[in-house]
Formats: sequence, structure tokens, C-alpha cells
Amino acid sequence: MESEASGTRLAGSARRVQDYIDETPLWADGTPVGFAPMTTMQWRIWWLAAFGKFFEGLVVFMTAVALPLIAVEFDMSATQHGIVGAASLAGILVGALALGGLSDTFGRKFMFVVEMIIFMIFLVLLALSPSYPWLVVFLFGVGVALGCDYPTAHLIISESIPSSARGRLVLGAFGFQALGALAGSGVGYIVLVNLPEISAWRWMYASAILPAALVTLGRFYITESAPWLFAHGRFDEAEREAAKLLRRAPAYPHEIKLARGNRQARRHASETGWSALFSARNRRATLLASVPWFLQDLGTYGIGLFTPTILAAALGHAASQAHDITDLIANQILAAEGAALIDALLIVGIVGAVALSDRVGRIPLQALGFVGCAAGLLLAAFSTHYADPVRTALIFAGFMLFNFMTNIGPNAQTYLLAGEVFPTHVRGRGAGFAAAFGKIGAVLTAFLFPILLAGIGTTYLLYGLAGTSLLGAVVTWRFRIETKGVNLDRVHERAVDAELDAAAGIGREAA
Repeated sequence: MESEASGTRLAGSARRVQDYIDETPLWADGTPVGFAPMTTMQWRIWWLAAFGKFFEGLVVFMTAVALPLIAVEFDMSATQHGIVGAASLAGILVGALALGGLSDTFGRKFMFVVEMIIFMIFLVLLALSPSYPWLVVFLFGVGVALGCDYPTAHLIISESIPSSARGRLVLGAFGFQALGALAGSGVGYIVLVNLPEISAWRWMYASAILPAALVTLGRFYITESAPWLFAHGRFDEAEREAAKLLRRAPAYPHEIKLARGNRQARRHASETGWSALFSARNRRATLLASVPWFLQDLGTYGIGLFTPTILAAALGHAASQAHDITDLIANQILAAEGAALIDALLIVGIVGAVALSDRVGRIPLQALGFVGCAAGLLLAAFSTHYADPVRTALIFAGFMLFNFMTNIGPNAQTYLLAGEVFPTHVRGRGAGFAAAFGKIGAVLTAFLFPILLAGIGTTYLLYGLAGTSLLGAVVTWRFRIETKGVNLDRVHERAVDAELDAAAGIGREAA
């Protein structure tokens, strides 16, 4: 069916970039199509951002399979084991905080390219690590690049696509993290089967170098974020980049003419530093974006990184029982098989999030997901009170439920909300701060998990993580800002209104 595009329905009034991105075409008889078709450039941006998330899942979760081999090669203690597990997560924290906010200053595209160059350099060095200290440094460097990608990838997608599809497209790209996690376990398994030796972990990391180089090259050939240019008063450039972004056949809109006033950007020009995130206008958004992310990362990365270790221990195949290298590798192959089965539920969960985020909304999915995570962790904790086969069934059921609910809920929705609830001029800093704050939880868990696992045991550790999940549901509901289908330029206005309403309510109660 042919269509005749039209860019005239909102003509006559100066608009912002998002208004043009959200504009829909008309059929030849004048009937609205009802949705805004994606352009080639929009899809290019989406795919390149999606593969950034894929690399994060691949590298971080591949570490779960590689860690026991690394520990043997470098003769690591339990503390060193924890440091290696936490190194890339610490890098993500620093990268999100130190580099993620730079996209507000230097532009989304510039940082989108820089982060992949950094990732590639450290990935090569990681595969060639000569010693334990250098291994930690290179893992940290990889994490810095991935941390920068957290806010930048989200923003370069969300500022380039229609509001009606923002949730499912951002989460669709984010879902590549789950594909990467599954691929990480799969690559680890394949390498171990074909190269059963201690140095196999180097080939695991090396397998990502060529794909990373291709993605880096592709990122040079995208448009700059027109909303970012617009927010900085660079109106002519914003119009040119928006025209490139929306180039399609049949052509619409025929002409892009942006409003020149941008009074909001001038009014809040002084709110460009980190302190702006804690001003009265942005405080609610900051709490919603960061605290639940911290709480969900406690569980997601603790369980994700050490699923093979937990399974090996719970099923009677702990690496500590291995008598030689052959036993160790056999144990890790078994654990990798179980981890791959459980990680598959991450993909099912993100598919659910993609399907429901623009229908049900971000807040209900995040709150319900936290409750489901707690239920899964409790199931796994209860397993210690039973003998096989009930014990094994509860462990797998609990972990699978956790992985499904975290990806349909908090793991997906915290990422989505963090890039939506802040105004354009501090959106990179806000999303970067939220990601960094979340990764504090991930780093603490990755570092302390092996120690706590040996000190207090699996059961009490899982009980504690169940409690933090329930707290996440409470915080989400208390500071909720629903962004489903809302024009990105107007989401922050809702956040401010919600904060003012809450303040007024507290004032009335006090009176």
C-alpha cells in the first residue's frame, strides 16, 4: 500500500525536534497513518547502540566462566578473586559518572565513538594481560568504556526516535545485554570444550575484538543528537541533523524549522553541573533513577556473576573439590551449561519488557518486577532446607524466576527511566549518575559476594538480597514518575509537577 507523506499538519507553529520526530504521515486520502515509520538512520543508530549493550553482557557475564581459570593462572586469593570480579563493574561506575556526563558538554555522537575506541583498546590489552595487577587495570578500563555507554547509548536512541515507540526501542537495544550474557556463557563453553586449558580465558575475551572494531567504525557514520544541539542553542545545526535523521521516501517532513526561543534552556542554563541533579526541580527524578538501580544491581550482578559458582557449589561440583586442571575445567563446563539455561530467562524477561513498557508503563513493571525478584531469591534460599531432587528444582526455579522478573522489571526499567526523567541539558549527567550509583551496588556485591558466600552461606545471602528487592519496590512507588508515551521534551515537566504536588501534600499534612 502506497502512502503520501505530509509534513503540513503541524505547520505554522515553530516546533522542537521531538515534534518533528513524532510527526506521522498521511495516506493519499488524507487519513493519518497512526505511527511514525523509522528511517534508515534511526535504525542505524539503534543497531549500533544495541551492540554496545551486547558487549557489556558478553564481557561482564563471560567473566563468570573465566574467573576460575584466571584464579588458577595467577594463583589468586579469595580477596583477589573478588577484586577481579568487581574490577569491570568499578570501571562502569567511574565511566558512567566521569565520562557519561561529558555527552552533555561534547555531544552524544562524540562520546558514542570515544567510548568504543576505549573499549577496543582495553579489550586487546585484557586478552594479553601478563599478570594479576595488569588484569585488574585492563578489566577496569573495559568497564570505564561500558560505563560511558550506559547513558550515551540510551540518549542517542531516545533523542532520535518517536515517543510512542521509545520504551520498546530503548529496551530492545538494552535487551542485547541479555543476549550478550547468554553469548558470554556460550562462548565460554565453546572455548573450554575446544581448548581445555587454563589460558582459554584469553580467547574468550579476544573473541569480541573484531565485532567491537566493526561497531566502532559504524558509529562514525551517524547523526548528532538534534535535541542536544537544540538545547545548546545551535539551531541551524539541529535543523540539518534532524533533516538527515528523518530522511526517508516518501519524504516527510518536507521542511524542518525549529523554534528559536528555547526559553527553558536559558532559564535553567545555570543548572548544568552535578548540583543540578539535587535541585528542587530534579531531586525526585534523581532519587527515582538512582536508588532503585542501586538496589536491583545488588541482586542482578551478584547472581549473574556468580551463578556458575553457586550452581557448582549447590549441585556438588564446586571448583574447590577439583583435584587437577581437568576436574576444574570439567566443573566449569558443567556450571556454564547450567548458567546458560538460567541466563536464557533474561532474554524472555526483556522480551516481556519490550512488549509491555509502552502499554503497561515503566513504574508498574518496575515495582512488580522487584517483588518477583524477591520471590525468586526466596525460592532459591528455601532450597537449602530440602534434599535432592527438590533442592535442585528450587535452585533452578528461583534463579530462573529472578532472571525473568529482573529483566521484565527493574533491570530494564531503571535503565529506561534514567534516560527519560531528566531535562535535555543535564540528561547525560542524570543518566550517568544513576548508572554510577547503581554500579556501586554491583561493585559491592561482586567484591563481597565470594567473601559473604564463604562467611554466612548461600541461604542468608539470598535472604538479604530478597529484602533489598522489596525495598526497591517501595522506593519506586514512592518517587514514581510515569514516562510512557510522553514527549521527551515534556517528561521533566511531569516530574516537576509530581514533586510540587508531593511537597504540597506534605505541607497540608503538616498544617
